[in-house]
Formats: sequence, C-alpha cells, structure tokens
Amino acid sequence: MYKKGNIAIFAIIMIATILLAVFSTPWVVKNTNLGLDLKGGFEVLYEVQPLEDGDVIDESAMNATVRAINNRINVLGVSEPDVRIEENNRIRVQLAGVSNQNEAREVISSTAQLTFRDVNDNVLLDGKDLAPRGAAIGYDPNSGEPVVELTLQSAEKFGEVTAEIAQLPEPENRLVIWLDYEEGDTYEEEIQKENSKIVSDARVTSQILSDKAIIKGGDITAESAKQLADILNAGALPVKLDEIYSTSVSAQFGQDALEETVFAASIGIIAVFIFMLFFYRLPGLVSIITLVLYINLIMLFFNGINAVLTLPGIAALVLGVGMAVDANIITAERIKDELRSGKSVLSAFRAGNRRSLSTIIDANLTTLISAAVLFYFGQSSVKGFAIMLMISIAMTFISNVFISRYLMHLLVSSRLFDKRKGWFGVKESEIREL
Repeated sequence: MYKKGNIAIFAIIMIATILLAVFSTPWVVKNTNLGLDLKGGFEVLYEVQPLEDGDVIDESAMNATVRAINNRINVLGVSEPDVRIEENNRIRVQLAGVSNQNEAREVISSTAQLTFRDVNDNVLLDGKDLAPRGAAIGYDPNSGEPVVELTLQSAEKFGEVTAEIAQLPEPENRLVIWLDYEEGDTYEEEIQKENSKIVSDARVTSQILSDKAIIKGGDITAESAKQLADILNAGALPVKLDEIYSTSVSAQFGQDALEETVFAASIGIIAVFIFMLFFYRLPGLVSIITLVLYINLIMLFFNGINAVLTLPGIAALVLGVGMAVDANIITAERIKDELRSGKSVLSAFRAGNRRSLSTIIDANLTTLISAAVLFYFGQSSVKGFAIMLMISIAMTFISNVFISRYLMHLLVSSRLFDKRKGWFGVKESEIREL
C-alpha cells in the first residue's frame, strides 16, 4: 500500500524550494554587496609611521587609526568598506565603487592636523581647541562664496590669540591656519605654492571675542568646503600613512568579470545537475532539489551577515556545490551497493545512510580545517574565499545531508519504489539475490 501522504509532502517541499529560488533571487541579486574585483574600485596598502620621533605604534594606535579611517570613508559615501590591520604596522583599505582615486587617497591619508599659527610658524591653537563636530560648511554673507566655519571650544582663548596677533604690525598680523603642517615647512615658502597646506591667511586688526573662525579662499568650492569640514569632524589621524601599494579595478572590468564568472558557474552547476540525474536517477533528483535550496540558503545567509562577494567567493561557492554533490554521491553509491547485494529499497536506504555518514563528516571536517587556516592566516580576497567555503560546508550538512536524507526517506518509505530499483541507478542484472 503506497503512502500518498509522503509523496505529497515531497511535492510540497520541492515546489516550495523552487518558489523560494524564484522569488528570492531578485532580492539576493539586488542586495548582495560586491567586492572590489566585481564592482570596481580602489585598494591601497599603507605603512603606518609615527607622527613624531619617539611615538610608539602599538595596538591602540593602530585601532585608533582604523577607526579614524572608517570615519573618513563615510565622507566618500562608500558602502561596506574593508579596512584591516596587517603585519602589525600596515593597514589595507578596499573601497568598492570608488571612481575618484585621488580624492579617496586625499581623504584617507591626510593626517588632518589643524593648527593656528603666526607668520613665524609658532603654534597658537590646534585641532584639540576645535569643538566636537565643530566644522561646518557656510557661505560668506558679502560675496556668497562657500567657507568652512570653525567653532572653537573657548571664545576666551581665541580672543587672547587674536588680540596678540592684532598688535603685530603689517604684514605680520595674520592668523595662519595650516592643515598637516610638517617640520621644516615655513609660511614664506608655503604661501607661494599652488596646492598650499595653508587653508586660511586672515589679517587680524582687532581682538575677536567669539568662538567662531572661518576658512575661506578663492580655491574653496562648495564640494571642497564640505569635504574639508567632514575630514576635520572625523578627527585627525594619530599616525602618518605612507602608501606602499595601490591598485584599481574599473567598474566595467568588474561588471564583465561578474557576468563571465556567473555564466561559468551556471554552466558548471547545470552540468552537475545533468550528471546527477543521469547516473543516480531518483537520488539525483533529490540532490538537484537540495542543491537549489543549498545555493539559496548560502546567498541569503551571506547577505544576512552583510558579507562582500568577490571572485574567489564565487569560486568557493562553486567548489561548495561540488562538495555538496559529493555528499550525495557517497550516499547514493552506498545505497546502490546495498541494492546490488539484494536488499530491499528501505533496508538499502538505511544501511547506505549509516555507512556514508562518517565518510561525509571526515571529508567536510578536513576541508573546514583548511578553510579555517586560510581565514586565520590569509589576507584580503583569501579571507573571502575561506568565509564562503566555511559557510558552504555548514550549509552542506543542513541541506545536502539532513534535508536530502529526509526527502529520500519520504520517497523510500512511501513504498512506491519497492519494485523500481532501476530508479536508483541500479540495473536488474547487477542485483544479486540473497
């Protein structure tokens, strides 16, 4: 007597899996964060140097630098940046979707050390005197030109500084605002340069009893004023960054790479589906259903943790499909061996599952260890490959071991295939009677 309920449950799960794939794919495609090699963008590796002799580059300084860089990247409007520490004194920055590399370099590596000095380069105020989030874009009421408005923590201290400057004779009565002043820089030389570190050179004729200062000039645009204000609000870097390596990927190259890789992966997966259906028949059909579910679960989980998909990540996904198929093949071959020995379909199914499980666990465990080592010691895209591989292994057990076995149990226990051993890829001539 056939158990039609088992077949109905199997059909419902199969239809639900197909509907999940159909309706979740557009969402997955839209929300997957693509890496530098797929979306195009910019990667740079910095070596961290102390700002002053005697400064120590320790873990605290490196972590503070990473936080400052992340704050600055927000100025660029980049989603899902990848900023990580390497070799204790290096920081790698990957920005997918960045088109203006020079702007990215300037925003990231500028130390943004703000200082107020006199014409003799003596420090009068510095960035510590700026109020939190004390920089903002504004407009000159007379000319309408964009300016950067600075709010200082102490109006009294600013009044003392401006009073001191106002007493100096022309042309020494100037309050000079520097960005990234370095030892050896001088007012006389820097003021002549086209791309000067001097962002303001205001003449002071009387004491200013206010906590406001203004950066303005002919070269300041609304865009550059906003960028400067954002950089100052993000905070100064506690170290100096020396660029030792950089690379870029065009958006078009990334799109082409994505399309070609997805096409190749699709061909490979379809070939696997055909192979499983041709050689293993009913177990092959179950494998196809669970593989579709497996791919969907991986991508949904990958998006859920806001991970970034790269070319190595897609390669790991395809490799994971091969490993997931391998788990099904091991089980299917064990079942075929049991059927050839003359056992019933139900008995062969139970024995095949029991004998294949330890082999599947061993194979996946060794790969999981390798992936963990790659993640721990690897860098950049190697970590992405390792993450995707570890996710693939976890999903293999969920979909292609437990769910696959449950679906096969529904079919086998329905008794519909008791006399149809050929549906398991076994020829009648291969079966030995007990």
